[in-house]
Amino acid sequence: MATTADHLRTTLGGRWHDVREKVRLDLSRPEFAPHFTPDLDAARATTLSQMRLLAESGYAADGFAVAHGGTGDVGAAVTGIEMLAMSDLSLMVKSGVQWGLFGGAIENLGTATHHERYVRPTIDLDLLGCFAMTETGHGSDVQSLETTATYDAYAGEFVVHSPTTSSRKDYIGGAAQHARMAAVFAQLITAAPGEEPESKGVHCFLVPIRDDDGADLPGVTTSDCGHKGGLPGVDNGRIVFDHVRIPRENLLNRYADVAPDGAYSSPIDSPNRRFFTMVGTLVRGRVTVGGAAGAAARVALDIATRYAVQRRQFDRPDSGDEVLIMDYLVHQRRLLPLIARSYALHFAQNELVTRLHEIQTADEVDSQDQRELEARAAGLKAANTWHATRAIQEAREACGGAGYLTENRLVALKADSDVFTTFEGDNHVLTQLVAKELLTAYADEVQGMSPVEWMRFAATTVSDIVKKRTAAQQIIQTILDTRQDNEEDGSLFNRGTQLTMFSDREEYLLSTAARRLQGASKREDDPFDAFNFVQDHVLRAAEAHIDRVVLEAFVAGIDSCEDEAAAELLGDLCDLFALSVIEDDKAWFIEHRHLSVERAKAVTRGVNERCRSLRPHALTLVEGFGVPESARGAAMLDRIR
Repeated sequence: MATTADHLRTTLGGRWHDVREKVRLDLSRPEFAPHFTPDLDAARATTLSQMRLLAESGYAADGFAVAHGGTGDVGAAVTGIEMLAMSDLSLMVKSGVQWGLFGGAIENLGTATHHERYVRPTIDLDLLGCFAMTETGHGSDVQSLETTATYDAYAGEFVVHSPTTSSRKDYIGGAAQHARMAAVFAQLITAAPGEEPESKGVHCFLVPIRDDDGADLPGVTTSDCGHKGGLPGVDNGRIVFDHVRIPRENLLNRYADVAPDGAYSSPIDSPNRRFFTMVGTLVRGRVTVGGAAGAAARVALDIATRYAVQRRQFDRPDSGDEVLIMDYLVHQRRLLPLIARSYALHFAQNELVTRLHEIQTADEVDSQDQRELEARAAGLKAANTWHATRAIQEAREACGGAGYLTENRLVALKADSDVFTTFEGDNHVLTQLVAKELLTAYADEVQGMSPVEWMRFAATTVSDIVKKRTAAQQIIQTILDTRQDNEEDGSLFNRGTQLTMFSDREEYLLSTAARRLQGASKREDDPFDAFNFVQDHVLRAAEAHIDRVVLEAFVAGIDSCEDEAAAELLGDLCDLFALSVIEDDKAWFIEHRHLSVERAKAVTRGVNERCRSLRPHALTLVEGFGVPESARGAAMLDRIR
């Protein structure tokens, strides 16, 4: 008979629950047991051998179209790689580079010739690749990459070159040892007959970098990044190109091509739109990183909670018995709100993966849908990775000295996940991307408006814009329509009240950010100065937007739960998530008169109340995460029993 934890796990599993269960079973194999291997050669060898087991089990095929030798199940591919984080983040990252980034570039940016030649070997690991985008001098600003690929019409070849020290490809997973080919992003320089060569912007090229024996090919110099803060199983390296020649056909030419005579053509006229279309097809990597960070956080919270319901510290005065540390309110406050946020983010991630799957398996994609997907992916990647950093650190501290031992895995999780906040996009840059997408939604409409016109517009339109395309829209509307609010403490547990507070904060921050941006644009001649003047404000607006999206996803997740007891627990967790967010931003709510001082105190009481009511279910809640026992890897949990 299914337990409440089983129902929680099923609900969290979402559309690809069966995929998650398969991965859990596979991770129980001894070859995937968590390990601490500081020796780089040994760690890298272990990760590659694990990848070969995954390839044999068919993991990689999900991410590629049926016509190219895959299954075409994008959602399953993302979910499967995300779940690998429960075993080893090195395995997740290296798998993501091989099949998600390198393979994804071939799949999404290439055409039939590339698919026929490279996809199957990539799936089977007969071709090991890397994704060479980031340079020493440019990471987030991809359009300013300095590596060049200059077309030589006489030879019918591109000449790939690193013209400056800062154009060296850097931090590239797979480049140090295993990769034989790189998907290289470079400025395409060409000219039609009779014209002067010029850059057509950043494009992607397939460049062989090593021979079958692992030696650098002529003109290619690779080097090893060596020891990092974590991820020892990922062979990060650097690549420098010295006039390396590749065939014209090695341009991944789905969105742009170069004819034998050097003439450039593209079905997309706008250089900016062409670039963002190309990069947008690679959004899967960002989605996977966010999901994997969430999985790592759940593992850490599972370990810390299991420790807290066994570890005793200090006597209870009335009985002399030692007290379980989970029975202390301060310990409940340390872990339970983070568990609640993990559930919330998991539901939001499920919605995101579903949307990604729908868009990447559609025959035609609406550009607006694609932009919204990219913004949502950026926002949730930032939210998930920041949460992982905080949750894993808190879990480590909550286990005291035991948490600092490598045999208990928490320090490895912390080290391995730390870089997630800055790769696949720096979190602050990604949050800014979310804000720009929100502001762009009505930027043209507000230009030239008078203050009176602006206020009328803000009152009638902003709400519709920020609530657009929410998966839980109908459920949310029903909750809001039946809301009965008052100034009593109990109203803070009213879902409609919580949703309204999140929406009101988002709408206010967004509308006032846009208003300030409009004013700054009139004062500042330089558009950069105008935006920079209000940058902190727009980032706050984006963060509020992400919080609202996550809360609504949680509400939809509760609605999807088919078990009454599990749904009730999820409801209490949702309260804790919502009230924790409000408590963290109490100053804003008080400053803007959304909370009285007395009601603000009630928020703290509400958090405490939910922590106490959820305490008896702490173990059930982390069991709902579905972390396989074999993947937990914390020796202290066996010793303390």
